[in-house]
Amino acid sequence: MAKIADLFIRSEHADLMKKLNAWDIAYHQNDAPVVDDATYDDAKSRVLEIEAEYPELAVNGFSTHVGAAVSNKFKSYPHTVPMLSISDVFNEDEVRDWFDKLESKDLFVELKVDGLSFAARYENGVLVRGLTRGSGIEGEDITANLLTIPDIPKKLSGTYPDIIEVRGEVYMARADFIALNETSDKKFANPRNAAAGSLRQLNPAITASRKLSAFGYTYGDLSMRTWATQSEYFEKLESWGFKTTRQWAHHAGSVADVQDIYNNVMLIRDEIPFDIDGLVIKVNSVAVQEQMGARANSPRWEIAYKFPAARAITKLNDITIQVGRTGVLTPVAELEPINIGGVVVSRATLHNADEIARLNVKIGDKVIVQRAGDVIPQIVSVAEPAADSVPFVFPTTCPVCGGAVVQESGAVARRCVNSLSCPAQIRGELEHFVSRHAFDIEGIGARQIELFTNRGWVKQAADIFTLIENHGDELKDMDGFGDKSVSNLKNAIENARNVDLHRLIYAIGIPDVGEVTAKILAREFGNLDALRNSTHEQLIQIDGIGDVMAHEIVSFFHDEHAVNALDNLLKYVNIKNPENKVVENSLLNGKRVVLTGTLSKYTRDEAKEILESMGARVSGSVSAKTDIVIAGAAAGSKLTDAQKLGITIWDENDFENAIK
Repeated sequence: MAKIADLFIRSEHADLMKKLNAWDIAYHQNDAPVVDDATYDDAKSRVLEIEAEYPELAVNGFSTHVGAAVSNKFKSYPHTVPMLSISDVFNEDEVRDWFDKLESKDLFVELKVDGLSFAARYENGVLVRGLTRGSGIEGEDITANLLTIPDIPKKLSGTYPDIIEVRGEVYMARADFIALNETSDKKFANPRNAAAGSLRQLNPAITASRKLSAFGYTYGDLSMRTWATQSEYFEKLESWGFKTTRQWAHHAGSVADVQDIYNNVMLIRDEIPFDIDGLVIKVNSVAVQEQMGARANSPRWEIAYKFPAARAITKLNDITIQVGRTGVLTPVAELEPINIGGVVVSRATLHNADEIARLNVKIGDKVIVQRAGDVIPQIVSVAEPAADSVPFVFPTTCPVCGGAVVQESGAVARRCVNSLSCPAQIRGELEHFVSRHAFDIEGIGARQIELFTNRGWVKQAADIFTLIENHGDELKDMDGFGDKSVSNLKNAIENARNVDLHRLIYAIGIPDVGEVTAKILAREFGNLDALRNSTHEQLIQIDGIGDVMAHEIVSFFHDEHAVNALDNLLKYVNIKNPENKVVENSLLNGKRVVLTGTLSKYTRDEAKEILESMGARVSGSVSAKTDIVIAGAAAGSKLTDAQKLGITIWDENDFENAIK
């Protein structure tokens, strides 16, 4: 039996190696991955597990494997010092296993940039050769292409060794990737593919036409070393004219430190202007690095702590339509369920008909799906068109109520015109009304709204306040309800009768008026009557209110249906107008403030509420109009933008002093 089991294991190993080699060629040579990172990492982990149990398979297995063979399209040169890969870990326990074996606990933690590795050799300060990683033993000659990238100096500045091979990562910032895909005939799946496809061009003019960036992070061959630590080497790189990820780098002395850094970077991952897929954790001392040495394919003194995969490839089974509270029809991709970053994803947004056409996605295709933080998953591109794929035909009538669907001139969205009686729109309006930043009625969510509307108990917001009086006894007899839950619901509804003006403005669903705008309107007008009687000219004078939004506000208060529903609601609620506690000489009164990073004593919502109570206008993005950026731990690209623009930057202590 043991021999039969061995045969199965060896067969599995051979099959996985065949797949991994094919995937490597697609990824490294063709810049067109055919599987997502999670699938690749699972296969790699299994192969390494087998090779640990059967060491003889490791001789020509993945344990000695780096990258892929160089393409015959390029000249190739041997690396003077092998260009190894980095061993991956995926959780805190694996970090601890590595950490416990270290003699030096002084660590340097960097971002793992998702790009294409390069090696740039300088002799007497002049760039003489550039190579890709290739097989790790030899790389492709991309010298002419590296010379077109502004972040890679043609000549080093300052004091440098006679010979130094700087190694780093060529990448494409997300903004540049989006711009490239908007203007290029070829659509790239992600910034990494775009960077790799742009760098590995036989014609350097093509590389030059695409906006590539680069960071330096390590070195290969050199004539003399004048730095003792990795952190000092970053300083040297910057003195020579290279950019580094030092602003996001951290020192660590324990696994707990590493995990804190990991968690904080995960929080700001989407604020960083380029893609990262993890952290690189290095022993800081170069002398200890040299003492620890390397395995066949990776150094012992560093590991890559990978983030959960943010993208995956899966099948598009169908496209369905959701109708929102404003009547907008949104196409939704129904996917073959796939695990992305620890979350099983089965649906993704397709935004609108134009997006479906831009992606050229059809039912049955294999698609690349992206998930970032709490953002709704979305389809990035088609990975593999299906031979029997079916084009999606956008409906001309509402799939919920049968009402006509129109597309207004100049608008992208298609909308159901039956706003008065479309069940989907009514449910959407009511769900918005009871949501956290509106009336915040605990115990009423999407499921309850569907139940109440299906039974005809709630047709507009005002009906919520007579729900228990009219239907309380019926509710007690229904599944999921009882005396206690109905009593709790009654208390929640009663508590909601007293509502802040800004919450009411947000809750009534004026198109384009979000939470921030509602607070601006409440502060500017002070009461509902003043807002109801406001003119277009008055509104556009308010900072933050544009022409389109002003038109929507005026139109809302002249719409008979909206006004009747609002007047009915006002019979049951008491509005708490702003007390205008903001003192005119408040340090922050009228200032535009942006929050970035993590504050130790306040949540983002708490800090935002304090700032607004002091008269500040809290924005989500940095611009030339921003007055102050408050930067907490692991602050991201917003801090960088503020530094470039010369904007005042506060830390948490400055914030607390302003409060005092």
